[in-house]
Amino acid sequence: MIDVSEPERRPAARKDAQRNRRRIIDAASQALASGQDLGKIEAIAREAGVGIGTLYRNFPSREALVEEVYRSELARLCATAPVLAAELPPPEALREFMRRYQGFVATKRGMAEALRAVIASGAISHGQTREHLNGAIATILEAGHRDGSLRADVPLADISASMAGVMVAASDPDQAGRMLQLLVDGLIA
Repeated sequence: MIDVSEPERRPAARKDAQRNRRRIIDAASQALASGQDLGKIEAIAREAGVGIGTLYRNFPSREALVEEVYRSELARLCATAPVLAAELPPPEALREFMRRYQGFVATKRGMAEALRAVIASGAISHGQTREHLNGAIATILEAGHRDGSLRADVPLADISASMAGVMVAASDPDQAGRMLQLLVDGLIA
Protein backbone atom coordinates (compact mmCIF):
# COMPACT_ATOMS: atom_id res chain seq x y z
CA MET A 1 0.00 0.00 0.00
CA ILE A 2 1.23 3.46 -0.88
CA ASP A 3 1.30 6.04 1.91
CA VAL A 4 -0.57 9.12 0.67
CA SER A 5 -0.58 11.01 3.94
CA GLU A 6 1.01 14.44 3.94
CA PRO A 7 4.66 14.43 4.84
CA GLU A 8 5.35 16.00 8.18
CA ARG A 9 6.62 19.56 7.81
CA ARG A 10 10.18 20.03 8.83
CA PRO A 11 10.81 22.69 11.49
CA ALA A 12 13.31 24.40 9.18
CA ALA A 13 10.64 24.72 6.48
CA ARG A 14 8.23 26.34 8.97
CA LYS A 15 10.94 28.75 10.10
CA ASP A 16 11.68 29.67 6.49
CA ALA A 17 7.98 30.27 5.84
CA GLN A 18 7.70 32.44 8.96
CA ARG A 19 10.82 34.37 7.98
CA ASN A 20 9.50 34.91 4.44
CA ARG A 21 6.15 36.10 5.80
CA ARG A 22 7.90 38.56 8.12
CA ARG A 23 10.10 39.82 5.26
CA ILE A 24 7.02 40.44 3.10
CA ILE A 25 5.29 42.35 5.92
CA ASP A 26 8.43 44.40 6.59
CA ALA A 27 8.89 45.23 2.89
CA ALA A 28 5.24 46.29 2.58
CA SER A 29 5.50 48.36 5.79
CA GLN A 30 8.56 50.18 4.47
CA ALA A 31 6.90 50.81 1.13
CA LEU A 32 3.80 52.24 2.78
CA ALA A 33 5.79 54.33 5.24
CA SER A 34 7.66 55.91 2.35
CA GLY A 35 4.39 56.76 0.59
CA GLN A 36 4.51 54.04 -2.05
CA ASP A 37 1.32 52.35 -3.21
CA LEU A 38 1.03 48.58 -3.00
CA GLY A 39 -0.37 48.49 -6.53
CA LYS A 40 2.85 46.87 -7.77
CA ILE A 41 2.79 43.88 -5.45
CA GLU A 42 5.62 42.28 -7.45
CA ALA A 43 7.92 45.03 -6.16
CA ILE A 44 7.08 44.03 -2.58
CA ALA A 45 7.98 40.40 -3.32
CA ARG A 46 11.23 41.51 -4.96
CA GLU A 47 12.11 43.78 -2.02
CA ALA A 48 11.36 40.94 0.43
CA GLY A 49 13.56 38.58 -1.58
CA VAL A 50 10.74 36.12 -2.25
CA GLY A 51 8.90 34.94 -5.33
CA ILE A 52 5.47 36.26 -6.22
CA GLY A 53 4.02 32.81 -5.48
CA THR A 54 5.31 32.99 -1.91
CA LEU A 55 3.75 36.40 -1.49
CA TYR A 56 0.37 35.22 -2.79
CA ARG A 57 0.47 32.04 -0.69
CA ASN A 58 0.79 34.25 2.39
CA PHE A 59 -1.42 37.11 1.22
CA PRO A 60 -3.94 36.16 -1.47
CA SER A 61 -4.94 39.79 -2.01
CA ARG A 62 -3.59 43.30 -1.62
CA GLU A 63 -6.16 43.87 1.14
CA ALA A 64 -4.93 40.81 3.05
CA LEU A 65 -1.40 42.22 2.95
CA VAL A 66 -2.57 45.67 4.06
CA GLU A 67 -4.56 44.14 6.92
CA GLU A 68 -1.54 42.19 8.13
CA VAL A 69 0.77 45.22 7.83
CA TYR A 70 -1.71 47.26 9.86
CA ARG A 71 -2.07 44.60 12.56
CA SER A 72 1.68 44.05 12.68
CA GLU A 73 2.50 47.75 13.00
CA LEU A 74 -0.17 48.24 15.68
CA ALA A 75 1.16 45.28 17.66
CA ARG A 76 4.74 46.58 17.36
CA LEU A 77 3.70 50.03 18.54
CA CYS A 78 1.71 48.73 21.50
CA ALA A 79 4.48 46.31 22.51
CA THR A 80 6.82 49.28 23.02
CA ALA A 81 4.72 50.75 25.85
CA PRO A 82 5.81 48.36 28.64
CA VAL A 83 9.44 48.65 27.54
CA LEU A 84 9.28 52.45 27.50
CA ALA A 85 7.52 52.50 30.88
CA ALA A 86 10.27 50.31 32.36
CA GLU A 87 13.19 52.23 30.86
CA LEU A 88 12.13 55.89 30.99
CA PRO A 89 10.48 58.25 33.43
CA PRO A 90 6.72 58.16 32.63
CA PRO A 91 6.50 61.61 30.98
CA GLU A 92 9.43 60.74 28.69
CA ALA A 93 7.96 57.29 28.02
CA LEU A 94 4.68 58.94 27.01
CA ARG A 95 6.51 61.42 24.74
CA GLU A 96 8.37 58.60 23.04
CA PHE A 97 5.23 56.50 22.69
CA MET A 98 3.43 59.42 21.06
CA ARG A 99 6.37 59.97 18.69
CA ARG A 100 6.11 56.32 17.67
CA TYR A 101 2.33 56.66 17.36
CA GLN A 102 2.93 59.50 14.92
CA GLY A 103 5.10 57.16 12.83
CA PHE A 104 2.39 54.49 12.97
CA VAL A 105 -0.18 56.97 11.68
CA ALA A 106 2.18 58.01 8.88
CA THR A 107 2.32 54.37 7.76
CA LYS A 108 -1.48 54.17 7.91
CA ARG A 109 -1.77 57.18 5.61
CA GLY A 110 0.25 55.33 3.01
CA MET A 111 -2.32 52.55 3.01
CA ALA A 112 -5.44 54.69 3.46
CA GLU A 113 -7.31 53.58 0.35
CA ALA A 114 -6.70 49.86 0.87
CA LEU A 115 -7.26 50.20 4.62
CA ARG A 116 -10.72 51.67 3.99
CA ALA A 117 -11.65 48.47 2.11
CA VAL A 118 -10.33 46.30 4.96
CA ILE A 119 -12.28 48.34 7.55
CA ALA A 120 -15.43 48.17 5.37
CA SER A 121 -15.10 44.38 5.30
CA GLY A 122 -15.11 44.32 9.11
CA ALA A 123 -11.66 42.70 9.36
CA ILE A 124 -10.39 45.70 11.35
CA SER A 125 -12.45 48.11 13.42
CA HIS A 126 -11.69 51.48 14.94
CA GLY A 127 -12.79 50.02 18.27
CA GLN A 128 -10.17 47.26 18.12
CA THR A 129 -7.46 49.78 17.32
CA ARG A 130 -8.55 52.08 20.15
CA GLU A 131 -8.65 49.12 22.57
CA HIS A 132 -5.05 48.16 21.76
CA LEU A 133 -3.84 51.76 21.97
CA ASN A 134 -5.68 52.36 25.25
CA GLY A 135 -4.00 49.30 26.77
CA ALA A 136 -0.57 50.56 25.75
CA ILE A 137 -1.20 54.11 26.97
CA ALA A 138 -2.62 52.79 30.25
CA THR A 139 0.66 50.97 30.93
CA ILE A 140 2.57 54.25 30.80
CA LEU A 141 -0.09 56.24 32.65
CA GLU A 142 -0.17 53.72 35.50
CA ALA A 143 3.59 54.13 35.94
CA GLY A 144 3.09 57.90 35.99
CA HIS A 145 0.27 57.64 38.51
CA ARG A 146 2.38 55.44 40.79
CA ASP A 147 5.29 57.90 40.87
CA GLY A 148 3.07 60.99 40.77
CA SER A 149 4.56 62.37 37.55
CA LEU A 150 1.39 62.12 35.42
CA ARG A 151 -2.08 63.41 36.20
CA ALA A 152 -4.59 60.82 37.36
CA ASP A 153 -7.67 62.96 36.65
CA VAL A 154 -7.62 62.70 32.84
CA PRO A 155 -9.64 59.81 31.39
CA LEU A 156 -7.70 57.41 29.20
CA ALA A 157 -10.31 57.74 26.43
CA ASP A 158 -9.69 61.52 26.34
CA ILE A 159 -5.97 60.97 25.83
CA SER A 160 -6.33 58.49 22.97
CA ALA A 161 -9.05 60.62 21.34
CA SER A 162 -6.79 63.67 21.62
CA MET A 163 -3.91 61.77 20.02
CA ALA A 164 -6.15 60.78 17.10
CA GLY A 165 -7.48 64.32 16.84
CA VAL A 166 -3.99 65.76 16.65
CA MET A 167 -3.15 63.46 13.76
CA VAL A 168 -6.29 64.50 11.89
CA ALA A 169 -5.97 68.23 12.59
CA ALA A 170 -2.23 68.72 12.06
CA SER A 171 -1.22 70.24 8.75
CA ASP A 172 2.20 68.53 8.68
CA PRO A 173 4.36 66.13 10.72
CA ASP A 174 6.18 68.95 12.52
CA GLN A 175 2.93 70.48 13.72
CA ALA A 176 1.65 67.05 14.80
CA GLY A 177 4.83 66.52 16.83
CA ARG A 178 4.45 69.88 18.55
CA MET A 179 0.79 69.23 19.30
CA LEU A 180 1.55 65.79 20.77
CA GLN A 181 4.21 67.42 22.96
CA LEU A 182 1.59 69.89 24.21
CA LEU A 183 -0.66 66.97 25.05
CA VAL A 184 2.08 65.32 27.12
CA ASP A 185 2.88 68.66 28.81
CA GLY A 186 -0.80 68.90 29.80
CA LEU A 187 -0.65 65.46 31.39
CA ILE A 188 2.35 66.17 33.63
CA ALA A 189 1.29 66.45 37.26
